[in-house]
Amino acid sequence: CRFCSNYCTDFFFLSIVFFKQAADLVIQLSSTPKTKPEVSTFGSVFTDHMLTIEWSGTEGWQAPLIKPFGNMSLHPACSSLHYGVQLFEGLKAYRGDDNYLRLFRPMLNMNRMSKSAKRACLPTFDQSEFLECIRRLVEIDQDWVPYSDSAGLYIRPTFISTEPSLGVKKPSHALLYVILCQAGAYFHNEAEALSLWADPKYTRAWKGGTGDCKMGGNYGCSLLAQYEAVDYGCQQVLWLYGEDHQITEAGTMNIFLHWINEDGEEELATPPLDGIILPGVTRQSILELTRKWGEFKVTERYLTMSQLCSALEQQRVREMFGSGTACMICPIGHIVYQGTVSKGSTHPHTHYLSAQ
Repeated sequence: CRFCSNYCTDFFFLSIVFFKQAADLVIQLSSTPKTKPEVSTFGSVFTDHMLTIEWSGTEGWQAPLIKPFGNMSLHPACSSLHYGVQLFEGLKAYRGDDNYLRLFRPMLNMNRMSKSAKRACLPTFDQSEFLECIRRLVEIDQDWVPYSDSAGLYIRPTFISTEPSLGVKKPSHALLYVILCQAGAYFHNEAEALSLWADPKYTRAWKGGTGDCKMGGNYGCSLLAQYEAVDYGCQQVLWLYGEDHQITEAGTMNIFLHWINEDGEEELATPPLDGIILPGVTRQSILELTRKWGEFKVTERYLTMSQLCSALEQQRVREMFGSGTACMICPIGHIVYQGTVSKGSTHPHTHYLSAQ
C-alpha cells in the first residue's frame, strides 16, 4: 500500500494521520471477504466493511467501529424512520496513475454534513476525526478502488436519529455510519447527453426549507416527478421554482448554462446558493476552475426558462450540463417544456472539466 505524504487543497491524500477519536477506533475484519466484481452499476455492490459510531445524549460519542458489512438493527419507533431525522453525504476515492488513493476535497463534504446535522437537530461531531475514520475504512477496503480513469469508490457517510420514541423531538440517540460501493457509470449511457423534463407543478425545494442540506427527504419526494419525466421520454427532471419558472437543479445535479447572455457576453452561469440549491462540491470546483481560466464571465445568477428558451431560439446556448459527485459532469441534450422539445447544442467543455 502506498500513501502520499503531501497535502493538497484539492485532494485529501490518504496519509497516515491519527486523531484522538480515530485512535480509539476498533477494527473487526471480515473473515469472509467477497469476490470483487468488475466495476458495477452505481450503488449496487458494497465492500467488505463499514464504519459505525454511536452517540447518546448522556454518554456522548462512543468508540468508532469498523466491522464487516451487514444489516443493522433499529427500534421500530426510530424517529429517522418516522420523521426523516437523517441525512447523508457522498464523496469518492480515486486511484491515480501513481497508485496513490485520493479523496476529492473531503473537508467540503464534512462541512456540508455538519451544516445538515445542525438543521436536523443531530449532534455535532469532529469533522477531522470523522474524516480520519473514513480514511481508515478506505485503507482497509482499498482493493475495491478500481484501476480506472472513469470509476472510483463511492463513500456514503450517513447520520440518523436512533431515538426510540414516537415523540417529535430532538433525538437523544444517533448513529453515524459509512458504507462504500464501487462507482461506475451513474447513468446507463454517459456518452449520451441527458434529456430533461421541466414542469413547474413539482418543486424540489423552497425558501426556508432544506434544499441546501443533503437530507434523504429531498430525494424521496422527487421520485414521482422522476417517473413522470420518463413517461415524457426524458431521463431526469429539470426542477423549476416560482412564478417565473426559475431553473434550480437537474435531477440530483447542480446545473450550468454556458451561453451568450442578454448583453452579448460569453458566460457560464449557475443558480445562486439562496437556500434552495445544494452547495455541491463539484459545483464549487467548476466555479473555481473556470474563474481561474479567465476565458469567459463566470456568475452565480438566477436563470429562468423564458431566458433559456429565448437563448435556444436565437442559438446563443453553447452548452448545458449538470454536475455532482455521482455523475461528475454530465452534458444535457434536450429539454421538454410546455409541450416543446428544445434541443441543446455542442458541449466543448464538459469532457475537459471531467478530466480536471
